[in-house]
Amino acid sequence: MDYKVDEMRASDWTKVAEIYMEGIKTKIATFQSTIPSWEDWNKGHCETCRLVARDGDTILGWAALSPYSSRCVYAGVAEVSIYIGEQYQGQKVGTALLEKLIEISEENGFWTLQSGIIKENISSLNLHKKCGFREVGYRERLGKMDNGKWHDVVLVERRSKIV
Repeated sequence: MDYKVDEMRASDWTKVAEIYMEGIKTKIATFQSTIPSWEDWNKGHCETCRLVARDGDTILGWAALSPYSSRCVYAGVAEVSIYIGEQYQGQKVGTALLEKLIEISEENGFWTLQSGIIKENISSLNLHKKCGFREVGYRERLGKMDNGKWHDVVLVERRSKIV
């Protein structure tokens, strides 16, 4: 597969949202139950550090950062979102996206990336660990899915080597 990782554009939203919905349907990728509008998603994510893996007009996956807090002392801390299309999982697309996200996050002044991953999402946990994240804790029964199932969340983080 010949793809490149580059900046997400607003025009990518329809395809990005389709991949997001695939994640929602797994019931282990996010507690989100519906796709937000582009406007809402855009407001909730950092203006920099939005990526897609692109093969021509096909979006294979996406990754983005959202601010941890609006307080200035946390300006360099962000939450990672990463989703890979079902048919492209297991093909190193996630690794390419997360490695590039780490690289550009540091270029943009982020010193800590973190993620809360549903415990059953083993592939996401493994991806983050492979890319230098470490487990820092977990929260029991943190979120309840729309199907009534409670999930524990594993907290992982990656500190920049430049700090």
